[in-house]
Amino acid sequence: MDWPQTRITLANGIELDTVDTGPRDAPVLIFLHGFPESHRTWRHQIAHFEDRYRCIAADQRGYRGSSKPEGVDSYTPDKIVGDVFLLAEALGVDTFTIVGHDWGGAIAWGVAMAGQMTGKVTRAVIANAPHHAVFQKLLYTSPVQREASQYMRGFRDPAKEALVQKKGLFGILEDQIRWDAPDKMEPAERMRLLEDWQDRDAAIAMLNWYRASPIDIPPLDAPYEVPEGWAPAPFPPITIPTLVIWAQDDLALPPENTDELDRHVSDLTLVKVPDCGHFVPWEAPDAVNSAMEEFFARTG
Repeated sequence: MDWPQTRITLANGIELDTVDTGPRDAPVLIFLHGFPESHRTWRHQIAHFEDRYRCIAADQRGYRGSSKPEGVDSYTPDKIVGDVFLLAEALGVDTFTIVGHDWGGAIAWGVAMAGQMTGKVTRAVIANAPHHAVFQKLLYTSPVQREASQYMRGFRDPAKEALVQKKGLFGILEDQIRWDAPDKMEPAERMRLLEDWQDRDAAIAMLNWYRASPIDIPPLDAPYEVPEGWAPAPFPPITIPTLVIWAQDDLALPPENTDELDRHVSDLTLVKVPDCGHFVPWEAPDAVNSAMEEFFARTG
């Protein structure tokens, strides 16, 4: 499951190392990986679908060999959403299904919201990545989600950069998170990740995704209530067919993130994957592939 990468220059000057495989005249799937991985998050799905779909998967800005612009402001969600549309344009793609996991799923929600209005995005597949409005509300009201998200406060702390300089990205991961699953990953894939995490510039760029995010993560001792005057941003409802796949044993994003999704997505298919942690695309690839197959057959 290795594919050559081509360096694609976007109209905004960002360069993304990109896998582009499958028939050029086939329907297009654009895959977005999350933190702290790469396009290889989707290796099982690309291998499964590349005979019938054009599969495009880039290392997103800040990751591996792709462009790493300086400054936190270079990693705001609007810029990363923009990269996806510019990548499609650079590759001559008119319409596509967006597929995302973790941070890639958060960006996929934004791509779906924007792309449904222009007709460029026809479907969305999102794995263990909460809708923005649902997630923010849970951070205010849910002790489980707030405790699970305290690592994000650590990722935003400039004092933690000393760990990155000493040990690479692994230093801050070791310090802040408890949801890594090294025993569930193929040893060769784990070695690739550990090598990637040694790149200090990439590590800082990856952390800048968290620093640039507008999400508010209250400390554990803050009241568990919606702040006075707070209301979710006026996100447009998602009307395109949307598949949400949720691993039920995710320690970072518990299943309560799916409870109110039907308020925001009118054509929602929710597939729950039991006995699986956060990294569902490779922890439970058969379940993910099957869910996508059935969804594509229904919405084709």
